[in-house]
Formats: sequence, structure tokens, C-alpha cells
Amino acid sequence: MEKVVYIGTDGGATTSKVGGVWNDGSTVSTKLLQSSTNSAHGPDSVVRSWVEAINNYLAQNSLTWDQVGGVGLAVPGPFQRYGVFDHSANLPDSFTGFDVHTAYSSALSERAGRPIPLTVGNDGDMGGVAEAQHARGDSSATVMMLAPGSGLGCAYIDARGFALSGDTFAGMEAGHMPALLHVLGAKPYTCGCGRDWGCIEMYTCLAGLPNLLAEKLEQYPDHDLAKSTLTMKARAFSLRGLAQKGDKLAQEIFDFQAKALGLHVASLAMALDPKFVVIGGGLMDPEATTPAFRERYLNIVRANAREYLWPYQRDAITIVPAALGDLSQAIGAALTALYKDRS
Repeated sequence: MEKVVYIGTDGGATTSKVGGVWNDGSTVSTKLLQSSTNSAHGPDSVVRSWVEAINNYLAQNSLTWDQVGGVGLAVPGPFQRYGVFDHSANLPDSFTGFDVHTAYSSALSERAGRPIPLTVGNDGDMGGVAEAQHARGDSSATVMMLAPGSGLGCAYIDARGFALSGDTFAGMEAGHMPALLHVLGAKPYTCGCGRDWGCIEMYTCLAGLPNLLAEKLEQYPDHDLAKSTLTMKARAFSLRGLAQKGDKLAQEIFDFQAKALGLHVASLAMALDPKFVVIGGGLMDPEATTPAFRERYLNIVRANAREYLWPYQRDAITIVPAALGDLSQAIGAALTALYKDRS
């Protein structure tokens, strides 16, 4: 009997990726297969490209459509309802109101010649599913993932391996919870979501770096970035490289971000009480950051979380770096399809 495979599509705003797992949860291949999403051509074109990408993935791994037990799709939120896009800052307006679940299900079934079960979820949640499987191994421990990038991706994975999505699919939008401004000594920056209470992602992610840099430059008027004619956003993009070269200003900003994230870990742990906390995002990328940078950042996260955790949580919660990189969301989507099939 041929082995059953579950396929994950990571339908990002700019790049789409494909991954797969066997029915025991092991990964089919760690080779990254990706292509342009071409969202400018509209949702129907994107759906067709996803099907073609799966076709290529199956061929490259000597698999057939007959072996596909289900497909998972990881896409950016928010959603109007299950499988239906709402307006997204990163996708063209043509995607607003698009029923991606129905369209992709139909396209998959047409290509396979039979119905293919499809599960749709938030891309951050799907990434959390994959990282949770890696972090907890054979245990059923719960896992929380925080991934600072452009914004703060957040996920909570239960003992069964499923992400907390909530009744309106807005569960774990924890990047838009308010930061502990009084502890951080920070101003309430207005977030891109429109909230003005100081969303935590403005203090932990690229979105807020221009604000943090502008304030920090007041303390460093002779710094090269203070004299630069580039926009504050462009100057902010240089900070990660400068911090890894020992630049004091840049290091202080990332130390601040790590402290803010550590406080957020402690705050979320009050409600979720996870066994593992996975820290992902570009700051944990081994190809973009040095071991010393990552360890400094993680140690500050751990120290600030520990100070505010309950005493019995301090040795029970383990904070670890993400391990799967660009494959996480595609693998997580495949795992979610597998878990759905088992349930």
C-alpha cells in the first residue's frame, strides 16, 4: 500500500511555498520549493499556481495525487469568516471577500480527480503548529510561538497540535495587545492596525523600529545615523547589521525589544501557561544573525520573562529559538491537514 502524504501550501503575500508530511508526521523533504505568489494577477490565478506548485512538488518527490490525503493552506489574515479573506494590508483589494477555501478545494479536486480535504488557517498559526511539533517532540506539551518580523506573529498550540483560532478566527492576535509601557518607560505609539494604546508589536518588531530609533538618536546626536539623509525607516533597516558589529546604539534598541518581548511572554503565560515558548522571526534566523546576537537577545527575553512568571513557572517554561525557518508555515499547514484527518 502506498504511503499517504499531506501537503501544505504557504500562500504568502509575495512568495508561496510547498511542504509535505507523511501520515506519521515526519517531513517528506527539507528542500524548499517556492515561487512567486503573483497576487497582482488576482486570486484565481494564485489558486491555479498553488495547484501547479503541488503538482511539481509531487513529481520532484516521486509522489502522485492518489497518495494525497489532505491539503492545508496557510494564508495571511484577517478573515471575514472561515476561508474567506478580509482586507489585508499585504494583498491587493481583489482578495477582499474572496472565498479561498471553496476556490482552492474545487481546483484541488479537479486536478486530483476526487475530493481533497482542505484546511485553511492563519499563516502564523500554521508556523506555530510546525515549530510546536519540533519543540515538544513526543510529548503533548502546549507551545506558544512569538515571531517578531515586520509585525509580531503569535500562535498557541494545544496538546492535540491545533492552533487556537477563536470563534471569529482572531485568536492569538497577541501582537496587538498593549505593551507594558509603564515598565518599559515608553510612549504609546500608534500601530498600523489603528490602535493607539501601544500595541506590543510596535516595541518588538520592524514596524516600530523607526520610532525607537528616532528617540534613541536624541541620546546619540553624533551617531552616523543621526547625520544620515535616509528616511528613518531606511536607517532602521541597518540596525540589525550594526548591532552585530557591536554598535552601542543598535544593541540598546534590540536589548529594549528583547525586554519588551520577555514581558509579553510573561503576560501571555498568565493566561496560556505553555510548557514551551518558541521565539522565531528574522532575529532568530541563523543566516541573518550571529550566534552571539541570538544568544544575547534570547537571554534578555528569558530574564525579563522569568522575573514576572509565577515561581512554579520559572523552571517549567522553556524558551527556545525557532528551528524550521522558511519551511515552518508550509509544514505546519501539512500537519494541520494530517491532524484534521485524524480527529
